[in-house]
Amino acid sequence: MVALPSGANPLPFRIVMKNLFDHAATTDGVTVRVSVNFLPEQSDPANNKWFWIYHIRIENASRERVQLMTRHWRITDAQGLVRHVDGEGVVGEQPVLTPGRSHDYVSGCPLATPFGSMEGFYTFHREDGTPIEVRIPFFPLAAPATAH
Repeated sequence: MVALPSGANPLPFRIVMKNLFDHAATTDGVTVRVSVNFLPEQSDPANNKWFWIYHIRIENASRERVQLMTRHWRITDAQGLVRHVDGEGVVGEQPVLTPGRSHDYVSGCPLATPFGSMEGFYTFHREDGTPIEVRIPFFPLAAPATAH
């Protein structure tokens, strides 16, 4: 978890985050940032296997504590095959984010095609138990040989 140092100017921090994370979406003060990389060492194109790793940063700029409860992913490959993935938390955790805090995790996505995309949402609960559906931005998955 990361918080801005007391008295730090948030503008340079936002610029750094924009440069590190190519994709971002904000819902009710909760921002989801995504950076994605193709992993050739985990891929086997001769056998229709391509693999990407993605880094997610979730930032709570709201005024209340929230807890990530569930995730929903919509993963689409180059042939239009759509896979929906639902589950509790992220990588075995249901992090609690107090105002000004963030949570980072890394995960991966295999596809049977050299490109596709991911998007979705997290369901968070506020302190009073009401749910918030926080959007995960759309991001492309593209093996370098096929990137346009």
